[in-house]
Amino acid sequence: MMDLKEKIRTIPDFPEPGILFRDITTLLSDAEALNEMIERFTEHYRDEKIDLVVGVESRGFIVGAPLAIRLGKGFVPIRKAGKLPGPTHGVDYELEYGKDRVEVHQDAIPEGSRVLLVDDLIATGGTIQGSAKLVKMVGGVIVGYAFVIELVDLEGRKGLQEPVFSLIEFEGH
Repeated sequence: MMDLKEKIRTIPDFPEPGILFRDITTLLSDAEALNEMIERFTEHYRDEKIDLVVGVESRGFIVGAPLAIRLGKGFVPIRKAGKLPGPTHGVDYELEYGKDRVEVHQDAIPEGSRVLLVDDLIATGGTIQGSAKLVKMVGGVIVGYAFVIELVDLEGRKGLQEPVFSLIEFEGH
């Protein structure tokens, strides 16, 4: 089995001094690694009762859309404020450095839909918690969270009630 962690590039001091940015671009540009990543998610969720895969802007789209195809499910994007053209529902949420907002089309997640929330990385958990609040607000039922990378020392999973699955773990940020 391929070591996907070796495919992650670490960029020091981005976006600010002292931060080690874990960049999935190098994994995505390797066709074999990209396929392996999606296949591992597919195997993990193949028998889970899921109606929709919901990806968080923007790298969650890159992971979520092919996963939805492999699972035979629909895909829904959660976007930053002002990016969707139709009527939306939105939620404001706290980040370690301020506030942000995520939105979804009003008709995108039918009431009672079983949702897998997907993003590339979980750090402190602010964005995914905001996205989860939005999914629940519109009537979705979260069955789990899928991340390519988890920065375990930042303990972002502590704010999530449903199961968390991450392919790669890093200590230090």
